[in-house]
Amino acid sequence: MARLFEEFDSLLLDLDGTLYRGPQVVPHAVDVLHHVGSTRLLYVTNNASRSASDVATHLAELGFAATSEDVVTSAQAAARLVSSLVSPGSKVLVVGTDAFADEIRKANLVPVTRFDEGPDAVVQGHSPDTGWALLAEAALAIRSGAVWVAANLDATLPTERGLLPGNGSMVAAVRTATDVEPYVAGKPGSQIFKDAIERASLSSPLVVGDRLDTDIAGARAAGLPSLYVMTGVSQPLDVLRAGPDMRPDYIAADLRSLGELAERLRPAPQRGWDVFWDGPNVVITATDNADVDNADTDGAAALRAAASTLWSAAAPETVTRIVVRGARAAQLLRAWSVDSGVSRGGGGALSVSVEADD
Repeated sequence: MARLFEEFDSLLLDLDGTLYRGPQVVPHAVDVLHHVGSTRLLYVTNNASRSASDVATHLAELGFAATSEDVVTSAQAAARLVSSLVSPGSKVLVVGTDAFADEIRKANLVPVTRFDEGPDAVVQGHSPDTGWALLAEAALAIRSGAVWVAANLDATLPTERGLLPGNGSMVAAVRTATDVEPYVAGKPGSQIFKDAIERASLSSPLVVGDRLDTDIAGARAAGLPSLYVMTGVSQPLDVLRAGPDMRPDYIAADLRSLGELAERLRPAPQRGWDVFWDGPNVVITATDNADVDNADTDGAAALRAAASTLWSAAAPETVTRIVVRGARAAQLLRAWSVDSGVSRGGGGALSVSVEADD
């Protein structure tokens, strides 16, 4: 049986929440990626505000082996997508940074910033300097028939201060003003993954990420297998409530799982955990084989077991209560970052309760 990374010729890695969180590297990430043999690493980011070179420099400063050729950005994907929709030399109104405009130039298109310059298309990516005036120019162009491509639909932007409005929030404003839906180049669209595969001539990539709504959904859209890691935005309750279009093929605590046997990481019954239906509730108990003292890794095992059970239901999003039975099993809530009570999962309110041992 092969280790997970040996099953694939490449890893399409998300960045924030998977490799680092703000200024801090996710524990074990650098060391793990230095020991994946000949597996090709590509860093796939929805960030459209920085150039591939800047992203690679940042990764190198954090200790990752990366060059600009290893980085695939949503700005690059948007430039490639819009170039397939308009003629060479067309004017494109850019809502975004200078780095985004540079990608438009590389695609043999002409970046502009005003509607009266006659743009044939609008591309939109995050920039902290974007204001009402530029959004108004974009709205005028779109309402006049310009093709509209969004680099991504990320509603929020993780920062050290907390979640701030992301490109998706700005896109929503333009959508409301125009009643038009944009093409989407980045995750959860498939274009950015298709670009990565074509660039490196990949045959069997694995998508790795922390967000179900971008990384995992994008992998599903592109028909690619995916690994969800519990180090970022999407939480275990989100995984349990995920619909078919956001379910990962593998579930793990962190990137160390790349060195584990692939089949052990699939959502399935797990040694050490019993998960079963009790009427409308899902009950989780630890058996004598559960390594509850190793909360990081065994929290992932419990999640794989629970996901397998819930996903077998016709409508897992309708499950409203999970019962964690026994003091030993209750320790996994620490790894899940969940308190007993009502929590928010991907499908709404989900009650999590702890019952004493019988």
